[in-house]
Amino acid sequence: MNDRWMRALSELRDTLARVPKDTDLQNIINARDEVFTRYQSIFSLNNLPNLSVEEFSSFLYFENNKHWSGLHRHVGKLTADMDKLRHALTILLNENRPLAERFDEVVSSSMVKGLGKGLATAILLVAYPERYGVWNNTSEAALRQMGIWPEFDRNTTLGQRYAIINDLLRKLSDELEVDLWTLDALFWGIVKKEEDTETKMPVIEHGFRLERHLQDFLIDNWERTELGQEWEIYRETGDEEAGFEYPTDAGRIDILARHKSRPEWLVVELKKDQSTDRVIGQILRYMGWVKKNLASPGEEVKGLIISSDVDKNLQYALAVFPPGYIRVMCYRVQLFLEPVGLDDKKDT
Repeated sequence: MNDRWMRALSELRDTLARVPKDTDLQNIINARDEVFTRYQSIFSLNNLPNLSVEEFSSFLYFENNKHWSGLHRHVGKLTADMDKLRHALTILLNENRPLAERFDEVVSSSMVKGLGKGLATAILLVAYPERYGVWNNTSEAALRQMGIWPEFDRNTTLGQRYAIINDLLRKLSDELEVDLWTLDALFWGIVKKEEDTETKMPVIEHGFRLERHLQDFLIDNWERTELGQEWEIYRETGDEEAGFEYPTDAGRIDILARHKSRPEWLVVELKKDQSTDRVIGQILRYMGWVKKNLASPGEEVKGLIISSDVDKNLQYALAVFPPGYIRVMCYRVQLFLEPVGLDDKKDT
């Protein structure tokens, strides 16, 4: 075993050791049996011909799956044609065929809009918890952060990539002597710890994490925002929302977008509670990563910081860059209270 592998195992063991003190992690891990009891039968090959909209839709919500947020965003697309969805899931869950082959047929081909790698692998995990791990932006970010993300040839299909990643996940599971559900929770714990350290965001900010809600709002309403007129969220084969919390070796980009007509990339970062120095360093790091790993020769990479305000330090820092290289936009949250007239008459 090489040093990176040993360090990764050590970090995962450290994360596992802190589970009793981390309520969020503990809740996810403890919910495993409840979720399996509810959904394994629903995703069984015998039940798939009768899978209902209600049964499938319920799995997409965090309050039911207890593990993954954001799956519900495409509920309308996913359930628009239930016969097609049932057929796709039957292919995906049929273990008589090689994993890479069925994954490519269902996910790579976008057989069902919204059925990306994150949802597909979550279903595989619930249906066959001893054989399949989850590949989503969180698990990829954790593997990259630990330095054990596999390198792939450009010609490697999405299904072939998942087969390799799944072998890696199973190996980690065996080494740590934890199930694949717990391993996926540990990945979230590793990414959460890193991001909390960077942002130093308090657990409660005015009753909720405002920036997290802003991030969800931007993703859900992108086409209706000013940004959506020129930019589209980056997509990859089998993942329509790849640009949401895009995983890199340098951390997770809040939103990664591409211009609709020009050869340009846009790295969008929410300032959160970061200092100006930290957010500038972070967005430059991400822009550099995109320039090196995604942009083709001649393509520009620009940055956008979204913040609740712009202080002088941020203005000074941005003054050294060419106009438009890194822009800043401010968001505003308004609360309206509307009086309601009450009928003074009493029932007689």
